[in-house]
Parts: sequence; C-alpha cells; structure tokens
Amino acid sequence: MSNDSSKELYELHADFCKFMGNAKRIEMLFILGEEERCVDDLAHKMDVPIPNVSQHLAIMRDKGIVESRRAGTKVYYRLSNPKTLQACILMREAMIERMEQCVAKVGG
Repeated sequence: MSNDSSKELYELHADFCKFMGNAKRIEMLFILGEEERCVDDLAHKMDVPIPNVSQHLAIMRDKGIVESRRAGTKVYYRLSNPKTLQACILMREAMIERMEQCVAKVGG
C-alpha cells in the first residue's frame, strides 16, 4: 500500500470513529447485529422517537454501515458488513477490561 493510500485509509478510519462517537448509533449497530429491523421496531426497542432513529439510519446508510430493503410500506435495515459490529465488540471488550483493571486498583 502506498503512503498516499495509507494516509487516505487513516482519514477514512478517523471519519468512521467520529461517526461512531454516538451512543445511539452504537446501540443500533448492536441491535441490527441481531437481525434486520424496520425503523418502528428499532425506535420501540431503543425507546427513541421514530424521526430520531430515521435520521441516524440515514447517516449510517450514507456511510455504508447499513443497507436497506423495502417490503410493502416498511423499510428494513441490516448491517452491510458484520466486521463493523465485530470491531465494536472488540472495543467494548477492551473497555470492560480497562474498567475491571481500574476497579481492581481502587479495591486492591
């Protein structure tokens, strides 16, 4: 990979990390990792207004994180690439380990 390609990849990575710096989008990622869902289902499961969910899904679709399909009047969303969720799971595991280390230092 050329130096220019590496720089571009770092920029894309940073942009993705900024995009994922939203707790609701991370929650949606985990929910959609279970199964595809329509906006109404996501809004109900998350206890968030439908327009808010739709706005996040539009951003996620623009970034290529989710794909959609229409079935009658409903639009169903699913993850475009399961590796995105795997990366978030790995980050969560690292944060849990860090929290456990902090608790051990305070308690020990």
